[in-house]
Amino acid sequence: MLGGALAGVIFKQVWKLASGKDDAPQANSEEYGWGEVLLAAAVQGAIFGVVKAAIDRSAARSLHRATGQ
Repeated sequence: MLGGALAGVIFKQVWKLASGKDDAPQANSEEYGWGEVLLAAAVQGAIFGVVKAAIDRSAARSLHRATGQ
């Protein structure tokens, strides 16, 4: 859960820097076009994937150090 929260915070900051807008477009919002909605989803998915991989890798390394396996 902490990883999801961290990824959400990172995504908000990245989106704000990239678009100049505080909030990312929602898929069901009529005020955004397909391109912006799909780009936001792709960026968000990439960030969540990287954060998850970093957490999983860190946990695996910690387990290996603790158990030697």
